[in-house]
Amino acid sequence: MHRYRYITPHRVGKWYPDLATAQRYACTIGAGFLEESSGQFVAYVGTVLERVDDSEHASRLAEIA
Repeated sequence: MHRYRYITPHRVGKWYPDLATAQRYACTIGAGFLEESSGQFVAYVGTVLERVDDSEHASRLAEIA
C-alpha cells in the first residue's frame, strides 16, 4: 500500500492513503486545485507529488525514533 502527499516550495502536505484524497486536500497547502467540470487535479508550478510505500514509511519513522 502507498501513501501520497503534495509538496510545494513553501509547504508540505499530510500523508493520505490514496491519491484522490491527497488531491482533494492539496488546495489547503496551495499545491493545486480540482477542476470542477472535469474532476482532474491541476498542480501549480513547483508542486511535487511524493509517494511512499507503507513499509518504507514505517522504517523511516523507526529510524527517527
